[in-house]
Amino acid sequence: MFAQAPDLKDFYASIQGRVVQRLLRQRIQAFWPALRGQRLIGVGYTTPFLRHYTAEAERVVSLMPARQGAVFWSSHEGGDGAGKSAVALCAEESWPIETSTVDRVLIVHGIHDFDGLEAMLQESWRVLTGQGRLILVVPNRSGIWARIDNSPFGQGVPYSMGQIRQALRENLFVPEQQARALFVPPTKSRLILATASLFEKIGARFFNAFGGVNIVEASKQVYSGHLVAAAARGPLVARRRIVVSSRITSRNS
Repeated sequence: MFAQAPDLKDFYASIQGRVVQRLLRQRIQAFWPALRGQRLIGVGYTTPFLRHYTAEAERVVSLMPARQGAVFWSSHEGGDGAGKSAVALCAEESWPIETSTVDRVLIVHGIHDFDGLEAMLQESWRVLTGQGRLILVVPNRSGIWARIDNSPFGQGVPYSMGQIRQALRENLFVPEQQARALFVPPTKSRLILATASLFEKIGARFFNAFGGVNIVEASKQVYSGHLVAAAARGPLVARRRIVVSSRITSRNS
């Protein structure tokens, strides 16, 4: 099961969705406060979080997985209504983006299973420049939101922070920063939603393991290396040297 784009649009248009949007956007912007002159793509359903960057980024594009469907969004005119569409449908394992041309990749509501996670990370590595950065927002296995079916964060496979960091390393990314968000209960109660900021502060301090989503920023690892023993020469003690090799992209390059 995975949420469809029209359903996600309706969710973020609701009172509950607007609160979720604000809380997640604050976390994302804490990692990326400004992206002036950079190229940003969002993968999954990211349009609620891309609008902040449209005025300063060189280019902002939304990629929506084909099996999730797509809805219209423009990077101009507030993101809806007039303007050319900045949305493209794509396969999880093949994005219509040239290799090494993107500075930032944001993935939200785009990971539905373990195979999809690997495909997304491989494509992220391919399209990012050498100094590129990636942010993953995924449901937390220990959080309440992942246990509620009528929440978009209850669709697909939830992950622990350790699983995400391991997957990043296996696909040649270096985890840089991490955070959790959505400590407010998955409720439609206006009273509780009005105190969402208080829930976030208390939860982040005392109940961090139970946040609704895991957020991880990672950098692209361009080189990989391993230690090998060097033969001792004369009276010198055996030394170790690092063999460094460039990763060669074998797909779509």
